[in-house]
Amino acid sequence: MSDSGIGARVKRKEDERHLHGRGRFVSDILLPNMHDVAFLRSPLAHGRIRGIEIPDDLKSRVYTAGDLDGVEPIRAVATVPGFKASDYPPLATGKVRYAGEAMAMCVAKTRAEAEDMVDLVRPDIEELPAVCDIDAAVQPGSALVHDDWGDNLFLDTVVGGDMGDLEKTAPVIVEREYKMARQAMNPMEGKAVLAHWDDTASQLVVYTSTQVPHAIRSGLSMCLGLPEAKIRVIAPDVGGGFGYKCVLQPEEICVAWLAMKRRHPVRWIEDRREHLTAGANTREHYYKIKAYADERGKLLGLDATVTISVGAYSVWPFTAVIEAGQAGGNLPGPYVFDKYRCRTVSVATNKPPFTPYRGVARPGVCFAMDLTIDAVAREVGREPHEVRAENLVQPEQMPFTNITNKYYDSGDFPAGVHEAVEKIDVAAVRKRQKAGEPDGRLIGLGFATYVEQTAHGRPVFGAWGIAVVPGYENASVKLTADGGLEIRVGVQSHGQGMETTLAQIASSELGIPIDRISVIHGDTGTTPFSTGTYASRGIVMAGGAVATACRELIPRMAPIAAHFLQCKAGEVRLEDGMMKGPSGEVPLADIGRAWYLRPDQLPEKVNEGGLEVVMGYKPGIETGVFGYATHAALVAVDPALGSVEILDYVIVEDCGTLINPMVVEGQTYGGAAQGIGTALYEEMPYSPQGQPLASTLADYILPGPTEVPRIRIYHTETPSPHTSHGQKGVGEGGAIAPQAAIGNAINDALKPLGAEVGEAPMTPHRILDAISAARTKATAQ
Repeated sequence: MSDSGIGARVKRKEDERHLHGRGRFVSDILLPNMHDVAFLRSPLAHGRIRGIEIPDDLKSRVYTAGDLDGVEPIRAVATVPGFKASDYPPLATGKVRYAGEAMAMCVAKTRAEAEDMVDLVRPDIEELPAVCDIDAAVQPGSALVHDDWGDNLFLDTVVGGDMGDLEKTAPVIVEREYKMARQAMNPMEGKAVLAHWDDTASQLVVYTSTQVPHAIRSGLSMCLGLPEAKIRVIAPDVGGGFGYKCVLQPEEICVAWLAMKRRHPVRWIEDRREHLTAGANTREHYYKIKAYADERGKLLGLDATVTISVGAYSVWPFTAVIEAGQAGGNLPGPYVFDKYRCRTVSVATNKPPFTPYRGVARPGVCFAMDLTIDAVAREVGREPHEVRAENLVQPEQMPFTNITNKYYDSGDFPAGVHEAVEKIDVAAVRKRQKAGEPDGRLIGLGFATYVEQTAHGRPVFGAWGIAVVPGYENASVKLTADGGLEIRVGVQSHGQGMETTLAQIASSELGIPIDRISVIHGDTGTTPFSTGTYASRGIVMAGGAVATACRELIPRMAPIAAHFLQCKAGEVRLEDGMMKGPSGEVPLADIGRAWYLRPDQLPEKVNEGGLEVVMGYKPGIETGVFGYATHAALVAVDPALGSVEILDYVIVEDCGTLINPMVVEGQTYGGAAQGIGTALYEEMPYSPQGQPLASTLADYILPGPTEVPRIRIYHTETPSPHTSHGQKGVGEGGAIAPQAAIGNAINDALKPLGAEVGEAPMTPHRILDAISAARTKATAQ
């Protein structure tokens, strides 16, 4: 391992500018004659638009749907049988379908002036019954979110099938219901877009805070009717994404159109209230689970119904299909059983649209699956970690294709459980529980194990038939005249440290120090195409593409080096950043200088492609490579207050070859903090009328330094045989398991009281309600 190559704990190159306040986000960009936009948003969740009254002196600066000539609605299609597409207008047309939906945009020299204009514009809306409760939404006679559908179902599917005679023969049957609250995603930087028309290039230039700049260009082209060659999308520094920024935003369309209309730069910056009330929502899942097991708790089968409140519209390009598809396909997780049936129901409601969020359904399915594992363990009277380990795919079964055809390429799942058991010290915890706590609190221990499908491609996304399907990932590498390296990739780094890790991969391939390597990304005008950064694909796909391009560069340098060394090209090798031959060595700077500045020193025969290479890459398999981890949580629950304190938290993870352990740990810490928020704090409740009830961070609770414990991370490395260096994605994994591990720990603490919690966030009042229900049940018996 070199000091800067694969496996090194290199400090992130990005941090130099960010820690000194030199980052460049959309809100930092100032252009001459730039104006700001504010949106008039619907005060109602559901209603027919009868009109929008605009003061006469503002009509030249206020735009409604009728003004957007030639602009098409966002239409996210999928070929899954039974799927219903929805037209998502950039500005509401005919009806409003959620509180906060954009109805008009006001443009002024400052944001404050634009917001004052919004207050003067009067929408006239005929209120309709809001569809908020998913049970009511699917009943005959319910109000309809989309009038032409006839019902409120985006999609109703079944994965798996016959459960055989398990209902009659299974020794143990456990039934549970679980709920996951709706959440907002809360990246540090919200959505942001700035657009202007570049007369020199004859292009629409759009700066936007996005994870997928190339896909956004395609989406804008579709909605604006403008050829892609006439659009340049640039993602500058992006302050977090988490999936919220991997879809086409209606505000991007509006601002882009307005820049063409007015021929001066216009900008919109999402504020936190807009994000909480009108931004995309996520995580609202409802589970009905019936698990069948033998006397030792070995699973025999699982029958489930998963209902998802998708919101009012289907987002582009991933649609309303992705959440249900991921839920039904990933519910079994790392566990082995022979019978499986899962019905997934995606319900349209008068709430903001669902978008992918870190983990995409897997935090919900892990919550349901791992709480069920512990419920089975309690039923058979065994330690949950023992039952869990016995139900996992065993190492001798690898590679393993599970019941939903997920191909687990490598790993030792039980070993992760065993190490977590050791690190959290189960024996000491059980002893402590028996002794009791001096303050009367109850101690509980919980585990959760998950698999993270990463860098999945055509077989997965193609099966859904959505508009954008990932295939080959491209990267460009260019040796400079002084022996440095430029890397250009179409993915967009939004906190993952990819400017560092991609440089580390190139450094390992070519021996160039990473301080001589620059990584350019996020600009459709200067980088090769990529579908973007999502699905924990960046380090697998872009990392593999960079490695492939670097390897292609070597034979292009060899004839030039051989000419200098007076030997054959086949006798030259790259070693320690030098081209070496039988009688000497040549620095890469000499090769670069000859190609660019002194062609008189070149041999007669060279590769005419030069020292700049663009290569495509895909892994050996396109179904994804699987990382995995076990989380263990130790909590103290106050039975009088319902409060929860996390006393210890252990993560044993395996994401294959660690490109940079420090970056992996940073991703895992951040994901785990978000998972703790899901477990204990974060919730976007709605009134029966569809009004969001947590419109500020005083109401929407995020975990902070006092809520996140010191997390202990332990690494194992099982390289994937299918990726360039054995790496697997890790970006989403930290967020998948915390709510399950913490939920199991809380239920372990409540076990002496006969209480059990199955709804996240597990707030004090829900814990107290569970304790009260258990006492009532005990009294009745």
